Amino acid sequence: MSDNTGTSSHGTGPFIAAIDQGTTSSRCIVFDRDGRIVAVDQKEHEQIFPKPGWVEHNAAEIWTNVQEVVAGAIEKAGITRDDVKAIGITNQRETTLLWDKNTGEPVHNAIVWQDTRTDALTRELGRNVGADRWRRETGLPLSTYFAGPKARWLLDNVEGLRERAERGDILFGTMDTWTIWNLTGGTNGGAHVTDVTNASRTMLMNLHTMEWDERICESMGVPSVMLPEIRSSAEVYGNAKGGALDGVPVASALGDQQAALFGQCCFTEGDAKSTYGTGTFMLMNTAGKPVNSYNGLLTTVGYRIGDEPVVYALEGSIAVTGALVQWMRDQMGLIKTAPEIETLASSVEDNGGAYFVPAFSGLFAPHWAPDARGVIAGLTGYVTKAHIARAVLEATAWQTREISDAMTKDSGVELTTLKVDGGMTANNLLMQTLADVLDSPVVRPLVAETTALGAAYAAGLAVGFWPDTDALRANWRRAAEWTPQMESGIRDREYKNWLKAVERTKGWLEDDGS
Repeated sequence: MSDNTGTSSHGTGPFIAAIDQGTTSSRCIVFDRDGRIVAVDQKEHEQIFPKPGWVEHNAAEIWTNVQEVVAGAIEKAGITRDDVKAIGITNQRETTLLWDKNTGEPVHNAIVWQDTRTDALTRELGRNVGADRWRRETGLPLSTYFAGPKARWLLDNVEGLRERAERGDILFGTMDTWTIWNLTGGTNGGAHVTDVTNASRTMLMNLHTMEWDERICESMGVPSVMLPEIRSSAEVYGNAKGGALDGVPVASALGDQQAALFGQCCFTEGDAKSTYGTGTFMLMNTAGKPVNSYNGLLTTVGYRIGDEPVVYALEGSIAVTGALVQWMRDQMGLIKTAPEIETLASSVEDNGGAYFVPAFSGLFAPHWAPDARGVIAGLTGYVTKAHIARAVLEATAWQTREISDAMTKDSGVELTTLKVDGGMTANNLLMQTLADVLDSPVVRPLVAETTALGAAYAAGLAVGFWPDTDALRANWRRAAEWTPQMESGIRDREYKNWLKAVERTKGWLEDDGS
C-alpha cells in the first residue's frame, strides 16, 4: 500500500479512473488532476449479428473485459487503489440489457443501439399518432434507436420473461447500469441506478420531471418495477466491491456523447461539441430548458451535477462521415489509407463542381429521409478523383452545417465556437473546411479522449477532487484552432449547391421496398 502522494512515474497522485464501455471495446483511462492521461488499457468484445439488422453484445463478456481493463490500467499507471479517488462511467448509449437480479445472469444478449429489430414494434406503438406520440414528454421520436422498445421486444420474445419481470426478479439497464450494478456488488447489494442522460435515451423518462413516466411505461408494456433509480450524473452511487479498485467510490455516469460535451467543458448555453467518428454526433448546451425541436433534432439531457438544476441539450446525428472515407478506401480503392484522403483532396483548389451526399442508409438529422440513397451530383468530364476526395471531406462539413442551422432555428442561439473531437479531427483540411462552411471557429482540444475525460471530470466533482466547473475549464487546453477564411458569397453559393444535391437523394426507394 502506498500513501496518497502516489507512486506513479507520471507525477504524483491522486487520480481518477474512467471506465468507457463503448460499442466495440471497453477501456479504462487513469487521469491526473490536470486532466492528463496517465495510463490506458483497452479490450475489444465480440459483435454478434444473428440476422440482418440485428446487433448484439454478450454482457457477461463485457463485464469480464471491464474488470480486466481496470486492473490493467491501474497496473500500467504503477499505482494502487489508494491513489484513486473515484471511478467515473461512460457508455455506449441505448444498448439494452435485462438480467436476473438473484443470479446476476443476463436473460439474453444485450440489444445494441444500432439494432433495428424493433422497427415494426415502433410503428405499432405510434398508433394513429406516428413517430411523435411521446415526443413532448421524452424529447424523442419513436425509433428503433431507443432502449424502451428494445426492452419490450425482449419481454415479448424471451420465454416466461414477462412473468419474471412482473414478479420483480428482473432488472433493466443500459450499459452504465449493468457496469455500476456489478462494480458495486452485483447480487450482493449492487446499486441499481442510471443517470439522467442515459435515462433520457430510453423513451421512458419524462424530461420535465426527470422521473420514469408511468403512463408511457404502461403503454409501452415495460413494467416499471424493473427500472433502475434515476440519479444525477455526478454523485456517489456506491463503492466498488472487490477487484483492483475495491472500496473506491463509483461517482459518475454519462452517456458517451453527453460525456464528450462535459469533457469539452461545454458548460454555457450555446456551447457545442461535435464528435467525428464513423458517424457524427453534435450536441449543443441549451441550459435549463428542454428545447422542442421542429427541425429533426433530439431533445436530450446534457448532464446534471448532484443537486444542481438539470442542463439540457439538443442533439443532431449524421449517419455517415468517417465511414465515407473508409468506403473510398475499401470499396472504391481510390486511397490506400484514410489519412491519404487529405493529401489527395489538397492537390486541387476546390471540388470541381462535384457534391457527394452519402445517404447510404437514408438521411439522418435534420431530414430523416429513410428512402434517400447516396448521390454524387454535378459530375462533368473535368472532375478527377482528387475533386471527389475533396467532395468527400466537404460532405462532412456541410452535414455539420445543416445540423448547426437546425440548432440555431430551434434554440434561437447562434453557434459561437465548435469544439471537435474524434478520429477525423486529425484531418487539418477537413477542420479548415468546417470553419469555412460554419463561419465559426473550430477548436480541437489537447486531450482527444474527451468522452472518458468527461466521466472523470464528473466523478471528480462528485468527490471534491475538483472544486467546480471553473476549475475544469481552467484545465481545458486547445491544441489547434481554425478560423473561417471563405468569402460569404462563395459559402452561400456552395451551400445552395449542397442542398440541391441533398434533394436529389430523396425518394429513391419506392414504397414497395424495391
